[in-house]
Amino acid sequence: MGRMSFSCLFPASWHFSLSPIGVPRPLCPSCRQLLFLGLLTGLVALLYLLLVIGRSQYTWMREDKHFHRHSVRVTDTDATDTSNPNLNYGLVIDCGSSGSRVFVYCWPRHNGNPHDLLDIRQMRDQHRKPVVMKIKPGISELAGTPEKASDYIYPLLSFAAQHIPKHKHQETPLYILCTAGMRVLPESQQEALLEDLRTDIPVHFNFLFSDSHVEVISGKQEGVYAWIGINFVLGRFDHADDERGAVVEVQIPSSDQQEVLVRKRTAGVLDMGGVSTQIAYEVPKTVSFASPQQEEVAKNLLAEFNLGCDAHRTEHVYRVYVSTFLGFGGNAARQRYEESIVRKTLLQNKLLGQHVGESEDTPLLDPCLPRGLKDEVGPPGQRLYLRGTGHFDGCRVLLQPFLNRTNETQSSLSGVYQPSIDYRNSQFYGFSEFYYCTEDVLRMGGHYNATKYTRAARSYCATQWDTLKERFDRGLYASHADMHRLKYQCFKSAWMYEVLHSGFSFPTDYENLKTALLVYDKEVQWTLGAILYRTRFLPLRDIQQESLKGAHSHLHHSFSFVNNHYLFLACFLVVLLSILLYLLRLRRIHRRMTQRSGASASTSTSSAQWLEEGMISPSVPVTL
Repeated sequence: MGRMSFSCLFPASWHFSLSPIGVPRPLCPSCRQLLFLGLLTGLVALLYLLLVIGRSQYTWMREDKHFHRHSVRVTDTDATDTSNPNLNYGLVIDCGSSGSRVFVYCWPRHNGNPHDLLDIRQMRDQHRKPVVMKIKPGISELAGTPEKASDYIYPLLSFAAQHIPKHKHQETPLYILCTAGMRVLPESQQEALLEDLRTDIPVHFNFLFSDSHVEVISGKQEGVYAWIGINFVLGRFDHADDERGAVVEVQIPSSDQQEVLVRKRTAGVLDMGGVSTQIAYEVPKTVSFASPQQEEVAKNLLAEFNLGCDAHRTEHVYRVYVSTFLGFGGNAARQRYEESIVRKTLLQNKLLGQHVGESEDTPLLDPCLPRGLKDEVGPPGQRLYLRGTGHFDGCRVLLQPFLNRTNETQSSLSGVYQPSIDYRNSQFYGFSEFYYCTEDVLRMGGHYNATKYTRAARSYCATQWDTLKERFDRGLYASHADMHRLKYQCFKSAWMYEVLHSGFSFPTDYENLKTALLVYDKEVQWTLGAILYRTRFLPLRDIQQESLKGAHSHLHHSFSFVNNHYLFLACFLVVLLSILLYLLRLRRIHRRMTQRSGASASTSTSSAQWLEEGMISPSVPVTL
């Protein structure tokens, strides 16, 4: 049997030959080489398999975390566990024009990640009902007796104090924010009411309360808070999963380098109440102005703010346009419309000697009322009798002058500045009258389609009033629809359509408007956005605490993910090192045999030849 060359793909100086004499067959170099290569291949394949499985497991855990986070927002209806020591609380009192309400919110400790916001939720009692209390009248009714303001607020604070653990009171922030009713008061009366609250509340309650926690907020602030609250519930501030859903390219406000981010698309808000209409949406691009005057007006309508706890991070910096239009609510618009037709009809009767509308026999025909409906409008002594003709498109034409549109570019109702909207990449939610107009009678709330909406509105307006009443008695309309809704549905349908498409310039083929009463089955108040914004720096406290153990936590989580990979890599290195040491020992044995062969004079010639040919002498046995 001949000699076998054993190189193992190592450098030429390591190449040597072994005689099979005295070497067991299982340890033959070729077999060892195959064993080594097989072991190496197996370890590499195992390591690769573990990496793939680990990565898939991490992706699954990330997806499960995303699902859990958003499912909690949808189904968060369980009673709040007040025994949880890691739960924090906050209070917001909304002092409105007709009354005041206290909202109690709670949130767990911040996770320490500066990219995330606080997970604020509305507190629920043992019956799973939101912890809310309302009192009447509004605080503005106490303008003449400001010293009674704290007594007025006392029941709300006592109610909240009963639901929050007593040992948590001193770290529970309290905010008292006054809106429309207080705005109409003179500044001196406002300050007198606020001063009484600042002085007396700390005497009776131990909440975290300072002078800046009570104030009269503007309509702009209220609109921004509403926008924040709705987008927070929708999960639009969670940028960890930007790939899940529509995104938008944002030019960060006040950035010297014009920093551009790609993040989740936020939702705009349309809200039409009885008195006013409001619009709020993010302006992702830097705006340009047609004139210095327009720029000055825009400063009062654009709000730039950072929702994050770190002022140096820009991922939660937003530029939001907010505008409120008094007199453009559904009821206020109807009142303006009636005053106009009374004034014009009486003047026309006087000039032409007519008697239109002065009796039921000669009624004024109104296209904005259902067909056949009889109504009376105007103050005593100037009453007009109306009879509906139910002409939806004719009503729209009559309502267009009440929008007060101008010929200026980038303007909306009453010529107010409005930044351009990217209708191809935007989404809006319509609340209050936008929902009632589409759902209460027409039964098509939710996804808004202008073509279907106008068809349904035309049909309703043209239906005889007696038929509509019969349908109402049979319960074919929404449970909260009443006779007032039936009477003025035709008018409000036309008014909503004109405000949306002629006032705010939404195209009739716009597909991303949803009318809603609730978001994820929850009524979202602007107070949620208020506490989210005003507590935005609280995570810094938890982040500092987390940073003390951050290194250990990071090591633990990292090891839990890659410990198996490092273990097998270490085993692979140990095996490889053992093989190398074994081969080095073989090389030293080879050198000894070479030296012995050189010392033998009788084999000097053959040894030289053996060294050149890389073959071992047959007379020199090698034992391994």
